[in-house]
Amino acid sequence: MLRSFLIYLSKAVWARQLVTRWKFAWRAASRFIAGEKLEDAIQAIRVLNEKGINATLDHLGENTATIEDARKATQDIIDAIDAIEKAGVRANVSVKLTQIGLALGEELCAENLERILRHADQYGNYVRVDMEDSTCVDGTLGLFQRMRHTCSLANTGIVIQAYLYRSEQDVRLILTDGGRIRLCKGAYKEPPDVAFPKKKDVDANFDRLTEIMIDGALAHGSPALSQDGRIPPIPAIGSHDPNRLAYAKAYAQKVGLPKQALEFQMLHGIRRDLQEQTVQEGYPVRIYVPYGTEWYPYFMRRLAERPANVWFFISNFFRR
Repeated sequence: MLRSFLIYLSKAVWARQLVTRWKFAWRAASRFIAGEKLEDAIQAIRVLNEKGINATLDHLGENTATIEDARKATQDIIDAIDAIEKAGVRANVSVKLTQIGLALGEELCAENLERILRHADQYGNYVRVDMEDSTCVDGTLGLFQRMRHTCSLANTGIVIQAYLYRSEQDVRLILTDGGRIRLCKGAYKEPPDVAFPKKKDVDANFDRLTEIMIDGALAHGSPALSQDGRIPPIPAIGSHDPNRLAYAKAYAQKVGLPKQALEFQMLHGIRRDLQEQTVQEGYPVRIYVPYGTEWYPYFMRRLAERPANVWFFISNFFRR
């Protein structure tokens, strides 16, 4: 019930207008968000790199309402790619397709995505196409495959959400030609005819998809993390659940996948202990580093994921 309410709030305009006026809300949100400015995020990435951790730079924003906003968001992501190159940090970028115009028209979004990918390709960098709610899955996967096959841009990967029933079929299709996948549980409220409603079933599907991804990586020669930390291996396990990480490590060891061919991805500000422990074990770790003024929806979804995050927010309320 609480999770559903928080996800509702993440989309509610009235709640956004209210919460973003509270100074304490930004104080709480800054645990998960590197800052509102690009330079804040680059500095956060430098700190991670010093610990042996790579990053994905995520300019926050989704569901742009105008063509002009979609093109501006595209330019902001291109600016982030330039900033990574100038700073020499070990990072790539992620993009939500509704941020660059998916809801405004497929061709507009395709034009913007291709522009981002071609710019990243000039620097040998990589773009992860993020996944949004289930209504966006077909459009997102279609444009991802279009970039890879029609436009011959292989410097991109995709996110797949384990709570969707369809995800096994999607994973198998993407792996046929060695597509790179970040697997996560999923952070949106979905109907029971689309997604597993019970956590135990999501966990079981997550582990099943992990096996399929690791097997797929072996079938394609076990490509490792690139030396510059920008291009990830085929399987990326996006989770803060120690049980999911342990399962992936055990299965990879069982079938002989090298450690550098399996990446673990986590979110900025969450389970720093687990991040550093995984690095010490010899696995690549990548942190999603979000920044920007459009932090409210992202923050509310982080609250929805774990009750402990809600109590963190409430404690900041009483410290106003």
